[in-house]
Amino acid sequence: MVGLAAARALALRGHSVIVVEATGGIGNGVSSRNSEVIHAGMYYPSGSLRARHCVEGRRRIYAFCESHGVPHAKCGKLIVATNDLELAKIEGIYEQGLANGVEGLSFLTGEEARQLEPNLSCTGAVLSGETGIIDSHALMLALQGDLEDAGGVIAFHAPVERITRSGKGWNVQVSGADATEIAVDAVVNATGLGAQALARVTEGYPAERVPPLVLAKGNYFGCLGKPAFSRLVYPAPVDGGLGTHVTLDLAGRMRFGPDVEWIEREEYEVDPRRAESFYASIRRYWPGLPNSALVPDYAGIRPKLTGPGEKAADFTIDSPAEHGLDGLVHLFGIESPGLTSCLSIAEDVAERLSA
Repeated sequence: MVGLAAARALALRGHSVIVVEATGGIGNGVSSRNSEVIHAGMYYPSGSLRARHCVEGRRRIYAFCESHGVPHAKCGKLIVATNDLELAKIEGIYEQGLANGVEGLSFLTGEEARQLEPNLSCTGAVLSGETGIIDSHALMLALQGDLEDAGGVIAFHAPVERITRSGKGWNVQVSGADATEIAVDAVVNATGLGAQALARVTEGYPAERVPPLVLAKGNYFGCLGKPAFSRLVYPAPVDGGLGTHVTLDLAGRMRFGPDVEWIEREEYEVDPRRAESFYASIRRYWPGLPNSALVPDYAGIRPKLTGPGEKAADFTIDSPAEHGLDGLVHLFGIESPGLTSCLSIAEDVAERLSA
């Protein structure tokens, strides 16, 4: 998502752009395994890259969807509290959202929230009118279309093995069936879970600037039966994520997740036994969840920079102004709200390379 958006932004500025993709198609990494939620921007500290790019990116993405016919829906979201401690948490989220310039926020009593969603059980809620859902693959196809219309190309089955200096530019060594070396003026590393590995094989890039990669798996469970809610429903956030929440897709299907499972290596199987913790979490705000309603769905992995018990790290956009190497941008820790932020991050990257 972010790589395509950055490539599009650079191509629209008149650059000749090649997207070098290890797999046989677009969006086969982190971008294929998420909640497909357009976030409003109320969770992140003011002044952070996450806050700035989420709020600006959300505005841009709605406009892009309208102009490019990308399926989406501004369905809204409730962040709910079920006790006094959670109520204090969501009050803080509400205040943070106002500080971040998020539109369409209101604080509701439990009764007001239940008037909107009768199946809810809560003591209070934050209503976010700007939160929505999107067909993420349609979005990526639209980004690809703009990129190619502007003269950019995508090379598939082309894993990058090494990036070396070449005068003021870079040589990108590509393996695969058509192994080659591509001479370029600038490189953007937007490889998600592979960003740290690629940074380590970038000649001249200081090893101490490569942050740790911490894998946080998020499991999703589908829900049998008719949807119980018309909006997204999020509990108060938990360590490492936003809590086991209700998401809807554009077909109206309801699913729950993601949870947070700290792992050591990439693996995507959903353990059916995790349903037990899902039932417990969900029934705090939806007591009517029927037995045997949850079925394993899919999982994604967040490319985090911090682990359990640590303060969540901001996005890292390491560009020439910071590391001193012309024509090089590494993107680390682009997890949620990366989808929402992609068009804003793309403009940031393009501006940094133009500075």
